[in-house]
Amino acid sequence: MKRIISLVCMSVLMTLTVKSQNQIDCANAVSGSNCDQLRAITTAVPFLMIGGDSRSGAMGDAGVALTPDANAQHWNASKLAFSEEEMEFSLSYSPWLRQLVDDMNLAYLAGYKKLNKTSAIGASLRYFTLGDIIFTDNTGQVIRPFRPAEFALDVSYSLQLSPKWAGGLTARWINSNLTGGVNVSGADSRAANAFAVDLSAYYTEKNLTLFDMDADLAFGAVISNIGNKVSYTNTAQRDFLPMNMRVGTALTLNLDRYNSFTFLYDANKLLVPSPAIYDQNNRANILAGRDPNVGVAAGLFGSFNDAPGRPIRDEQGDPVVGADGQLEIENGSVLQEELREIMHCFGIEYWYAQQFAVRAGYFYEHPTKGNRQFFTAGFGFRYNMFGFDLSYLIPTEQRNPLANTLRFSLSMRFNESGQSPILDN
Repeated sequence: MKRIISLVCMSVLMTLTVKSQNQIDCANAVSGSNCDQLRAITTAVPFLMIGGDSRSGAMGDAGVALTPDANAQHWNASKLAFSEEEMEFSLSYSPWLRQLVDDMNLAYLAGYKKLNKTSAIGASLRYFTLGDIIFTDNTGQVIRPFRPAEFALDVSYSLQLSPKWAGGLTARWINSNLTGGVNVSGADSRAANAFAVDLSAYYTEKNLTLFDMDADLAFGAVISNIGNKVSYTNTAQRDFLPMNMRVGTALTLNLDRYNSFTFLYDANKLLVPSPAIYDQNNRANILAGRDPNVGVAAGLFGSFNDAPGRPIRDEQGDPVVGADGQLEIENGSVLQEELREIMHCFGIEYWYAQQFAVRAGYFYEHPTKGNRQFFTAGFGFRYNMFGFDLSYLIPTEQRNPLANTLRFSLSMRFNESGQSPILDN
């Protein structure tokens, strides 16, 4: 489907929706205004946060502690050191935002190879196309058609540090070409390029007993997309990558030799500055929060306590400004705001004879932070070296742009050992 986009709209897209430094106006604001509601954190290249595979996609995008497969490259590369197969490849495809357009999609190719009993290397390619557009000038004259696209190329190394622990390092090259060099507001645009790394860890405990059943427990953690800020023009402000911390756990109950259930929980938090609250009459005046125009390290470490909190209001409902020109903030609201920035992912997976799987999940994001809330479901099956997985997204609200999202994954495993973890517990 063709979409006509003017240069003015494109400029707004690049300078506002891609920005991580959201500006919230609070001077003279009343209860229920943007001061209370619009605090979502946005970043450049958000496609890096989209889970490409169908297995985790069917479980509310939970996967940091899930048993390893080829798609661990995205969720937690350190898991690959505990893989029971010598090599695996996976190809995934997802039509994206089908409620809005019909030519946007995400393709994801991932694989790994065991180097020895305790280490593995992995690689993946993520390609996201935004469909066909036509650039026009302010008078509506056609400049040229274009197909914006973004991609990321990863390589990783994972190593067992002990019979139960593993660590991983991932290097990532990112390219985002949204304009094809078209002049935007008097400045020549360009593709944004970045280099980033992921640091990951994985812990697994086998042969536990829970409720008179054999059980396996795992924990995972990863800090992803630690890299340089990017810009689409020489004059534009540089924006943060979606640096993200994901921690989670997985508990597997083996009912018998054929039936097992896995319960998963992941928590995500973006490690970029929270949007500050600005005086609408003086944009240089920050009423609450911190200046988001900082370096990568300051933004990452400061993201745990930089939320502006909730302003105290007077009897008329207006925010109270102190003698120092700063908003008076309710006690405990800064911590509450930081907790609201955490996204929660819940999932469950049932396997029969390690050949057929049924999955379900739920994803929750606070209404003031983006309001993505949806259920997921899917299934998968394995036959010899081949596998197929499918997931379906069910939003909690009607007319959600993520409604009817499907993900398909095909996988191929080589030299499957069929044995328990490589190191004895």
